[in-house]
Amino acid sequence: MSAISNKSLLRTINIMSNISSPLFSWLKCRSVGVLMHPTSLPGAQGIGVLNSAVDDWLELLAAAGIRYWQVCPLGPTGYGDSPYQCFSAFAGNPYLIDLNALVRAELLSDADLAPLTALPRDHVDFGWLYVTKWPALFRAYTNFKTKPSQPLPYGDFERFRAEQRDWLEPFGLFQALKDHHHPKPWWEWPDSVRFFKKAQSSRLPDSVYERAEAHAFFQYLFFGQWREVRQKAQRLGIEIIGDAPIFVARDSADVWSNPELFQIDRTSGQPVFVAGVPPDYFSADGQLWGNPLYAWESHALDGYRWWLSRLRTNFQVCDVLRIDHFRAFDTYWSIPAIAKTAKTGSWKPGPGTAFFQAIKEAMPDARLIAEDLGELMPSVVDLREATGLPGMAILQFAFGGDAQNAYLPHNQRANSVVYPGTHDNDATLGWYHSTDEKTRDHVRRYFRVSGAEAGWDFIRASYASVANLAVIPLQDLLSLGAEARFNTPGVAAGNWQWRYQTAQLSALRSQSADYLMELGVLYGRTSEAKS
Repeated sequence: MSAISNKSLLRTINIMSNISSPLFSWLKCRSVGVLMHPTSLPGAQGIGVLNSAVDDWLELLAAAGIRYWQVCPLGPTGYGDSPYQCFSAFAGNPYLIDLNALVRAELLSDADLAPLTALPRDHVDFGWLYVTKWPALFRAYTNFKTKPSQPLPYGDFERFRAEQRDWLEPFGLFQALKDHHHPKPWWEWPDSVRFFKKAQSSRLPDSVYERAEAHAFFQYLFFGQWREVRQKAQRLGIEIIGDAPIFVARDSADVWSNPELFQIDRTSGQPVFVAGVPPDYFSADGQLWGNPLYAWESHALDGYRWWLSRLRTNFQVCDVLRIDHFRAFDTYWSIPAIAKTAKTGSWKPGPGTAFFQAIKEAMPDARLIAEDLGELMPSVVDLREATGLPGMAILQFAFGGDAQNAYLPHNQRANSVVYPGTHDNDATLGWYHSTDEKTRDHVRRYFRVSGAEAGWDFIRASYASVANLAVIPLQDLLSLGAEARFNTPGVAAGNWQWRYQTAQLSALRSQSADYLMELGVLYGRTSEAKS
């Protein structure tokens, strides 16, 4: 272990010695959830949107005794369309806005939606979506400002702007300037607008200010529609698990408006060090992600104000929040920005337990999940135990080795979340058919099955697991294979596009909802089993 890791371990041990019990302890009851990002909802707007398809989805979950709906990050996606590389850690994705609701409010006509109805329904074509949905959204904003219309059911727009001002004002201006300087990233903008504070004191074209208000309006629509989704879910006893990437995108309103919180040059905007992971068994060069790293000392000076604000906004859209790449709160891999690979990085100390103590003081009832996958230093495990946050176990990572694998069901922990696979994995059937025979044989012998229905074998194993929360990808419930994979890490194109069809969900409800309820009762994961 490196010297910096020893320092981090000692720091964590010293803090732990003053803590009589874990900071958080919320995952006490057994339950089950399903992973499905809302862009995968069916419908005729080119992408899943927050319309009646959500009602059908939530009713399926309720009928099957499923308590949680897990989603990927809900932010506005940029180049590559990844929900893990968003223009803001606070904002919502306007692509999810149901435009039919704007037709009912007389802000759009059926003719305005016609280009969207021509888009494919079996996958998301983000290129065509970009050139069809944005014009409709801006037309709705123009009509909202200039024409009488039916009142929107989302509350007062100006009140929303005032309540969300801290993040909404810089985000709206960032998006407007990005439109104005398209397609340049913010560090290539003129010096007068290279950072938010400079842009605030610069005289900008009226069209930029109008555009900024339009982007604020889109956020008003997203948060209003998502609030309705949460209300429907609550009525059915369903909670939403959100997702927060630890790092933010370099080309984001977050970095542009808060440069002092990141390891970047305050004049040019160029990063000094960037994020990634070191070389390992899977990659001789490591992974060079390129996200700007946090200046943790600056965050600590104001009590982690930005992070607390981010988490509060995240909890406006979800009940539980998974934090991606938890290990970087202990130590993170710091790579010089000029490096061509991740080989030349080094471990640096993260904020440690002090960060989570700040969260505990501000939000004592916060329910967080730690994405703690991969090989972990002892100090990372100590930090997870000190916080009390449930970690994760992936069944697809459990097989092909020996009995000591931590993800095998007999080694899992109660305070954890078990998944057959996540958004970054193949569907279980696709994984099983593409993996080597040694691994398939291990699966068959371990579960004492033929392997003919490996997807359902993994579903049953997840339900039976000692882990208090089991989350099943929808693709596995639908018995789909590699054709339904949502994301392949390291592959630039073809990700985040999968959508299910209405008939598939109907078949799942009629053929499998009762069985899933039975599994929930059998393994104590439904309210019926606890009554």
